[in-house]
Amino acid sequence: MSQIGTQQDEEILALIHGCKEGKRAAQEKLYKMFYPKMMSMVKRYTNQHQYHLAEEILNNGFLKVFQKVDSYKFEGSFEGWVRRVIYHSIFDYVRQNIRYTEKVVFVEKDEVINNNLISNMQYEELLKLVQELPDTTRAVFNMYVMEGMPHKEISNHIGISEGTSKWHLFEARRILKVKVEKLYKQ
Repeated sequence: MSQIGTQQDEEILALIHGCKEGKRAAQEKLYKMFYPKMMSMVKRYTNQHQYHLAEEILNNGFLKVFQKVDSYKFEGSFEGWVRRVIYHSIFDYVRQNIRYTEKVVFVEKDEVINNNLISNMQYEELLKLVQELPDTTRAVFNMYVMEGMPHKEISNHIGISEGTSKWHLFEARRILKVKVEKLYKQ
């Protein structure tokens, strides 16, 4: 919370206290307040055709927010705290649903997607292609590219080796390269 004490800060503070008391109206208002931003984050990690899955992950995340609201220490923004709880829900799902956990060797030679093609793409087009990636590959790509996480941290988050994390990143780039080139028929 900022020290300025804006009206929104006061509203969030009241909602936090309402949630701590288990008031459903406060939970509902908090949910609606943060739903758009948190759903946007969750969608980056789920397949575009699985809206129900994104909603399930988000709802599980909000359930954890309401269960753990007592642990919020009023240090840093409440939105950042909510984001971390939802983020952990995403990776709990990814960790529980990994289909490919065998060790693989990372292929060090990585082809780069033509930057001219990427610069011509709209964000929504690129996001759609990313959402079509296989689950674990998409998660690794998002953590590495969107969140800036190193492979060691990614491997710890989803329970795979660093080499497997690197392979998934390589695979994501390879798949995206093919899809972008196919889309623009280079």
